[in-house]
Amino acid sequence: MRWTAFMWEGASRAFNHRPTFTNLVLVLGAASSGGLVAYADSNSDDVVGKPQGPPKKKIVVLGTGWGGTTFLRNLDSRLYDVQVISPRNYFAFTPLLPSVTCGTVEPRSVVEPIRRILEKKGGDIKFWEAECFKIDSANKKIHCRSNIGTNLDGNGEFLVDYDYLVIAVGARSNTFNTPGVEENCFFLKEVEDAQKIRRNVMDCFERASLPYLDEEERKKNLHFVVVGGGPTGVEFAAELHDFVTEDLSKLYPSIQHLVKISLIEAADHILTMFDKRITEFAEDKFGRDGIDVKTGYKVVKVAKDAITMQNPATGDIAVPYGMAVWSTGIGTRPFISEFMKQIGQGKRRVLATDEWLRVRECDGVYAVGDCATINQRRVMDDISEIFRVADKDNSGTLTVKEIQDVLDDIYVRYPQVELYLKSRQMNGIADLVRTAKGDAEKESVELNIEEFKKALSLVDSQVKNLPATAQVASQQGQYLARCFNKMKDAEENPEGPIRIRGEGRHRFRPFRYRHLGQFAPLGGEQTAAQLPGDWISIGHSTQWLWYSVYATKQISWRTRALVISDWSRRFIFGRDSSCI
Repeated sequence: MRWTAFMWEGASRAFNHRPTFTNLVLVLGAASSGGLVAYADSNSDDVVGKPQGPPKKKIVVLGTGWGGTTFLRNLDSRLYDVQVISPRNYFAFTPLLPSVTCGTVEPRSVVEPIRRILEKKGGDIKFWEAECFKIDSANKKIHCRSNIGTNLDGNGEFLVDYDYLVIAVGARSNTFNTPGVEENCFFLKEVEDAQKIRRNVMDCFERASLPYLDEEERKKNLHFVVVGGGPTGVEFAAELHDFVTEDLSKLYPSIQHLVKISLIEAADHILTMFDKRITEFAEDKFGRDGIDVKTGYKVVKVAKDAITMQNPATGDIAVPYGMAVWSTGIGTRPFISEFMKQIGQGKRRVLATDEWLRVRECDGVYAVGDCATINQRRVMDDISEIFRVADKDNSGTLTVKEIQDVLDDIYVRYPQVELYLKSRQMNGIADLVRTAKGDAEKESVELNIEEFKKALSLVDSQVKNLPATAQVASQQGQYLARCFNKMKDAEENPEGPIRIRGEGRHRFRPFRYRHLGQFAPLGGEQTAAQLPGDWISIGHSTQWLWYSVYATKQISWRTRALVISDWSRRFIFGRDSSCI
């Protein structure tokens, strides 16, 4: 029986259907604003003529960021009942947000409506613009709230059940509980944040142009402080410097000499996740450009008119400012924090998943992107089981050949082993065995359990958390969609490594992140790039590589055309300085 619910205005379509004794119309209510009608058409052909297959499993996706959108684009929606819930009805190309803050790129050029993405994909995928505020993993339900409509109780809340839940809600800015940050700083995580920054930059210039201000007040209004020397903070500082020198200096010639940009970083250097050569170049370039880079300073308080920072050598320093942008890392969203407490992860910074992106201690719950991190299994936690699996003849010792027979599975299950061999420039397992016991060139050399532990004792040092980047979230979404697409086949023909604890094989190979490189735009049409193979490129040519990569990575031809046209417009006409 197919049930369809629709508003009173469409009830006439139901009554125009040819009536039979099997048709049933229930009028549940009517009012001037519209009533609710439930219509059921029980056709004998549906029951007798067409065999009914098993109901589809329901996948609920929370979030329309990099992880969630990539998952949806790659998922075979014919296999599942897919529902998407997000407080924003679009996907945003977040790496270009610093460009939005200064008018290099327009906000609508970096967003794509999620319904348009789902329409192109095809299939019956439902989307609801709402925010999840509670996850009930025990009953497989999520509690949601809509800000654009209300239910009969007037609060806009509703429940959604699921078979599989994919959490891809990203993260919020981490204030480290610094007093005054929430009230006085701008963040740069969403398109709305970039728009607020853009308006405030222009407000600072207009305010500093007022006739009744003295020079000290003008300097204060034109002091722009960026807290955080990571990629986002550095790129925003570079974009703002270009905006001031290339565009605003012509529009505000009488005050342009009063502008000051400060970049505050608690560590000893900026861009610490990049190669040292890039870090040094960025600091030297910012120095030449007049951007004041303060490393080794920790912000301890942000008041309305001054930022207080701390340095071991100078103590506390209060600096007046006109606008402050806080870009110091990511924090967990409140409902994720509550969910983590429910499942025994309350002391963690973000959700912990296994190597298959399954949230630990939860059935049917997956997490991708900034809201989660992979808790890689340590070799030393399973060393006895690894030894048992490799020791096929139960002799109590392992030969080099026996280790090599299971080495491929060990590489897949514990990628830190392969990384350790490469970091030590070892050719293979024989070199590793040599560290534990003399000459291992001959396959007859044997290791007991203690010698095996000694050989692998340092490999877990290569375990590192993945960076919170769009690249990681996108690859995770693509991997998880592939797993769901092959779920049924993998039950019968598992493709993963040997189960170290248990029998048989894992259904899938674990997620493996493939680093494709990273960029750091530094202003003045210069960009630094760190690409695979330890290839470092810095300069104007790298800027054009940045243009081509970011244009290629756009999610649609529409956004690709808009972004390229925005870049072209900026080259010809400059950036727009309107306060809108």
